[in-house]
Amino acid sequence: MEIKTRSQMDPEFLWDLTAIFPSEDAWRAALDRAQAEVEALKDIPGTLGRSAEDLLAGLDRIYAAGEQAERVYAYAFLKKSGDGGDAACQEMEARAISLLVAMQTAMGFVNPEILRIPTETLQEWLRDERLKRYRHLAEDLERGRAHTLDAQSERMLAQLGDAFQTPGNAFQMLASVDMRFPPVHDDAGNELPLTHGSFGVYRDGRDRRLRREAFENYFGEYAKYINTLAALYAGNVKQDCFNADIRGFGGACEAALFANNVPVQLYDALTDAVHEALPAMREYIELRRERLALESIHLYDLYAPIVEDVEIEMPFEKAKALVKAALRPLGEEYQSLLDRAFREQWIDVYENQGKHTGAYSMGVYGAHPYVLLNYTGKLDDAFTLAHELGHAMHSFFSDRAQDYVNHDYSIFVAEVASTVNEVLLTRYLLSVETDEARRVMLLNHFVEGFRTTIFRQTLFAEFERRAHGMYQSGTPLTAEALNGLYHELNAQYYDGCEIDSFCDVEWARIPHFYTAFYVYQYATGFSSAVAIADRILRTGDASDYLRFLTTGGSDYPIEELKIAGVDLTKPDAVRDAMAAFRGAVCQLKENLKA
Repeated sequence: MEIKTRSQMDPEFLWDLTAIFPSEDAWRAALDRAQAEVEALKDIPGTLGRSAEDLLAGLDRIYAAGEQAERVYAYAFLKKSGDGGDAACQEMEARAISLLVAMQTAMGFVNPEILRIPTETLQEWLRDERLKRYRHLAEDLERGRAHTLDAQSERMLAQLGDAFQTPGNAFQMLASVDMRFPPVHDDAGNELPLTHGSFGVYRDGRDRRLRREAFENYFGEYAKYINTLAALYAGNVKQDCFNADIRGFGGACEAALFANNVPVQLYDALTDAVHEALPAMREYIELRRERLALESIHLYDLYAPIVEDVEIEMPFEKAKALVKAALRPLGEEYQSLLDRAFREQWIDVYENQGKHTGAYSMGVYGAHPYVLLNYTGKLDDAFTLAHELGHAMHSFFSDRAQDYVNHDYSIFVAEVASTVNEVLLTRYLLSVETDEARRVMLLNHFVEGFRTTIFRQTLFAEFERRAHGMYQSGTPLTAEALNGLYHELNAQYYDGCEIDSFCDVEWARIPHFYTAFYVYQYATGFSSAVAIADRILRTGDASDYLRFLTTGGSDYPIEELKIAGVDLTKPDAVRDAMAAFRGAVCQLKENLKA
């Protein structure tokens, strides 16, 4: 069936952007005003340190301009997401991006200027109630004072910033542009194209011979360039360690976690807790081997389906009702906000020509969040709806409760609310589903969430930790050393699997490794979400969780999560998630035997 153009779509299923601006003409007028406000900021540098009144006045103007610029950008971005082929939308987004760049450039002086204010003076000024909304911002800057260099050194590092992107940029060009993967073959011997996208399709398929060939050919291409890829990654590690050392951190991991005020002990406690649960992963791998009727199981068998495909048709109206029912434990206000989201057209539902692919949620301060879907009528789409509405409600509660300067929540907690919704949906479906095949499918989906989000991402996190440690201890990060480390970790995390040597290069395809010590947040976020959802279902009380949703960026993420009953400075949350994993594996085994 031919995909409709944007103009052919039923307006009922398109998002309504009039909550941001009533018309494109209003947007253009706002763009002009925002540009003038940003231009006017040039008279603020040099004034912030004169007095508490000047600090307040300057920050108020800066963040008011930032709020307007962000709103202008949001409208243009959402317009272009609906139809990226529309030249007018392209032009709007380009102008909005130019505005954001100008805003970011205009704000470049703020942090250094605040840090030039003596500590005692700044602390005295912050006691002024009028500066309350800027306290966390200023206190966070003050926390970083010990790791801030003199102005000349900071300027030099800023100038090196673009050059420091070279390893990651070179990796992206090599992996995304220059590499060409050998084709694979179907049972009849016909060639099938192998790309980054199709690799996932073959990996998840039932044809074991094709899975193995896809792994061999895909990783084989990386193996051709493995010395170059090792040199690029080693360069990135060296830069991480250089930046940490020059700023006085104890190591690259400490430096990376500093922004969120996360102790290194939390990072290491995550790996320790996951190590404790590896026997349960061993049990799940053995279950997979049995279900696939294999003498031995390999890494290329870990994504193969172990249950029959169960198609569950899910029209959008049915999905809305299902999501509302599953999220009923979150209370009446949450339910009424879901109704608002559906009634006021916060959601762009179906695919059309030129529409942004995938799904996302975008908060718009001063309006309400928006959700983009490409809905196809399957159960997975209902999970995506629940997931994105989790993001949306997190944005809504934070935006409503916080000033603009504190409304935006950290990446560390960004996936918590979305995953809470997915866990609640899974738990609800398991509680009402009577069809055994569907129950098994849901359980397997839940177990795979643990495997791919907690176990796999923690393996990646441990790889990064140990690779940086190897460099700091004087061990050269050669291809042989990195392959050996990855092989060792695969053997540990997937005990019971045959670890083929051609999989040892998989580390070289992970783009997140060029943003060091980032991926662990997927595991902590998933663990936190499981703990929160199960606590809500156990107690029937979501009030602490809803209060967490209001915190935005007003505190450090670990402190915010404590409000919801999750203390990641202790191992309990991850251990509880691992207990939930073990329980789901046991339940899956029982259902498969039934």
